[in-house]
Amino acid sequence: MPTASKGLKLHYKEEMNFREIKTGDSISIGKRSLHFITTPMVHWPDNQFTWCPEESILFSNDAFGQHIASSERFANELAPGIVMEEAKKYYANIVLPYSKQVQKVLDLAAPLPIKMICPSHGVIWTEDNIGDIVGAYKDWAYNVSDQKQALVIYDSMWKSTQMMAGAIAEGFEEIGIRAKLLNLQCNHISDIMTDIIDARFIAVGSPTLNSSILPTVAAFLYYLKGLSPKDRIGLAFGSYGWGGQSIPILHQMLGGAKECGFEMLEPIKHQYIPSKEDLHKIKENLITQVKAKLEES
Repeated sequence: MPTASKGLKLHYKEEMNFREIKTGDSISIGKRSLHFITTPMVHWPDNQFTWCPEESILFSNDAFGQHIASSERFANELAPGIVMEEAKKYYANIVLPYSKQVQKVLDLAAPLPIKMICPSHGVIWTEDNIGDIVGAYKDWAYNVSDQKQALVIYDSMWKSTQMMAGAIAEGFEEIGIRAKLLNLQCNHISDIMTDIIDARFIAVGSPTLNSSILPTVAAFLYYLKGLSPKDRIGLAFGSYGWGGQSIPILHQMLGGAKECGFEMLEPIKHQYIPSKEDLHKIKENLITQVKAKLEES
């Protein structure tokens, strides 16, 4: 590929004589042949699939990969839940921003009678689980999410925002939406992104600090922005003492950025420490908004 030869020349600072390939090119390696499908930005500019028709093997490069280091070589030698979770984590944290390119690649690979997928990272997929990983990729590439799943992601200084997060999670649960509370002090952002793949509702909370949001929440939101999940419903929430600037900042970062552009619920904010009555009102506010949103869809 032109992008690959260009990158190698820039890296090694010398001229090299390459034969650049494109989709449809092939070479014979004796009894077998290799056919090439260029797959730019899945997830590097120079990525490609290599298809061996004699063995029905697809060498898929970064697609369908996982970050697994094990003595097992095949996906069916590990617990299915572990392999699919690691494949989801790999997609969420690496491939997600290139979902449109993945959609095209899935269409290109669909006619191939694949019996084995060998990614460049992780274990090998065989006929008994190829359908599972290809089906999952279709859902992930088209941003299919579960309306019955919510994430409540937050950090808190003096636990007021944490109390709000608990009330919001309870509100989701009361109307049959599974809610997962994720404190950014003890949940890694790469694990949170794995959960975001499935969840329809994404609530993010921060108290106001120095007229802005907490650094942990800012780091998460910029990571989220770079990975660009689509078609989610967002909620900004938080507590404050006097300024309350964190809540509009969260609302804008979740709903205003073109990379995400979540459909936003009305923000939920509270001044100082919420009482039991305040928490009940916060929960009811959340329930009312979510029910209305579900009725629209």
